[in-house]
Amino acid sequence: MKIGMNLLLWSGHIGPEHADLLRAIKATGFDGVEVPVFDPADTDHYATLGAMLDDIGLERTAVALIPDEAHSPISPDAAARQGAVDHLTRVIDCCAALGSQGLVGPWYQPLGVFSGAGPTDTELERCADVHRAIAGKARDAGMFCALEPLNRFESYLLNTCEQSSAYLERLGEPGFGILYDTFHANIEEKDPVAALTTALAKGHVNHVHISENDRGTPGRGHACIRETIAELKARHYDGWLTIEAFGKALPELAAATRVWRDFFVNPEEVYVEGYRYITQCLEHSA
Repeated sequence: MKIGMNLLLWSGHIGPEHADLLRAIKATGFDGVEVPVFDPADTDHYATLGAMLDDIGLERTAVALIPDEAHSPISPDAAARQGAVDHLTRVIDCCAALGSQGLVGPWYQPLGVFSGAGPTDTELERCADVHRAIAGKARDAGMFCALEPLNRFESYLLNTCEQSSAYLERLGEPGFGILYDTFHANIEEKDPVAALTTALAKGHVNHVHISENDRGTPGRGHACIRETIAELKARHYDGWLTIEAFGKALPELAAATRVWRDFFVNPEEVYVEGYRYITQCLEHSA
């Protein structure tokens, strides 16, 4: 397994000004970082960032979102669904320039937008059509795709591993999998580890976020992180364990994820203690 750090803790747009931070992350022991690709207008920027990460010695994955309803894969408006295809196509171009190994995140609906009901079969099929349209491009770029089920307060299309597995079966694209997140599973799954076990047995989990129950420092809360890592190791998972924690650095994301207070003393606590905790869990698991 590889250990990564999601850079949304600091910014939604990583650049040369973050070089010292990236070197510190590398010096801590991380294998790579997860880069937000929220503004996919400039592939040259991501190519430059990729070269900088190569120089530092950090591998990378990328995380993306659906920016708004004008780019929603589940919209009844065909123009919005085409907007989603266009947006994700640009994201993949930036990921390719970055040298990203995978594209992860909840890029199936805008955050915090609700219909007042659960997902419909029509919405799921609309979303699948959008994802099928970009699957080949992602595959040609050599990237895996991991969709992240979120808790019911942030999205409604995919909340659980069971729903996500059913969606993957509907989608029928082998390059797609589930991003299992310990924070969201702590809210939505009756038994988070059992849900993970079932998804792993189906071969559906291809990325993991290590996120504490309060989205703070891993190991300082009650999310099933140690048990999750033990299960992943027992099932021979060989992908990423990427720390995801949120602060108030990005006001729009803080609002969408309901981050109203500080969950840690400083970001260094999150990545230093988080890395130490993950490596201890890996060492002590059977």
